[in-house]
Amino acid sequence: MTLRPIFSRLLAVAALTLAGSAFAAGEVNLDRAGLALKGYDPVAYFKAGQPTEGKTEFTAQHQGATYRFASQANRDDFAANPEKYAPQYGGYCAYGVASGYKVGIEPEAWSIAEGRLYLNYSQSVRRRWREDIPGYIRKADAGWPALKAK
Repeated sequence: MTLRPIFSRLLAVAALTLAGSAFAAGEVNLDRAGLALKGYDPVAYFKAGQPTEGKTEFTAQHQGATYRFASQANRDDFAANPEKYAPQYGGYCAYGVASGYKVGIEPEAWSIAEGRLYLNYSQSVRRRWREDIPGYIRKADAGWPALKAK
């Protein structure tokens, strides 16, 4: 047995714990500029199938957060149905929420499952998330109501 898998897991837990304390405020994960998704377009994950930076001229408010969009059409789609496009768990790392923490995200570490957008702290955490997406969603859904109030 090698120590690499054990070490990787320990690093992931440590990163989630440290990042959780840095990003633990609010129901929606906002960056320092007050933007959700670090300024990335939530609709583009669905339409373009990839993370796409939003533009300052296309914005919308949802749950007290400012979202940016790559186009007016994406902004309009979001405004018409924000629950369809907004990331789950307020845009916090879905794996972190399943583990009981509010953790920041990397916009490039994402998944769409069951028609919903899920974000992760990093690509390595995303790989872990993908090992059991339905199980982690169940855990995160169960824990999110209490966690989002913290």
